[in-house]
Amino acid sequence: MKEATRERIVDIITVFTLSITAVLTAWCGFEASKWGGEMSISFSQASGARIQAAAADGQARDARQYDLTIYTEWVLAERGEDTELVEFIEERFTPEFRVAFDAWEAGGRIERGPMAMAEYVPPGTVEAAELSARADAKFDEALENNQRGDNYSLLTVMFALVLFLTALSQRDFTPWVGRTLLGLAVAIDLVLIVMLLTFPIKI
Repeated sequence: MKEATRERIVDIITVFTLSITAVLTAWCGFEASKWGGEMSISFSQASGARIQAAAADGQARDARQYDLTIYTEWVLAERGEDTELVEFIEERFTPEFRVAFDAWEAGGRIERGPMAMAEYVPPGTVEAAELSARADAKFDEALENNQRGDNYSLLTVMFALVLFLTALSQRDFTPWVGRTLLGLAVAIDLVLIVMLLTFPIKI
């Protein structure tokens, strides 16, 4: 192969490598930014869910306190054999406590009290558990999005290295040095492109 033809092929490879790498570098920067935004959104959603879970848990605690107070009065009234007061207090049971109380009575009062029954689920308990689970899921999602952004940022740096090696290959070195640098740049570029194809895309 003539030297002129060889040089033309090298020039074509150089231009193509510089062009495609410049585009891919910009793309990786764009994706890193997008995944960084997704990370912030997920962290924000996790924080919001935590706050809502805390509010729901507070509601459940208040409901338990109310039911405990009523139950205490019921125990005192029953021990005092004040039937009228017992009936009066039972009329003020919350629906959730009534379900547990009836189950407790039906079971022969074996458990320590209605609040120890599985049937006792004060308002806010289920919501608190669901919101806590959502917060955990969003936090894990945020960490995953952060890692994706970091992966794209790393590729951006590596593509910049390809650009550096490709530009360096055009300096006034002996031909074999320039071609070696270009070959190394192309090899790294191909590996990075394969890696890039495995990454998720966010538009």
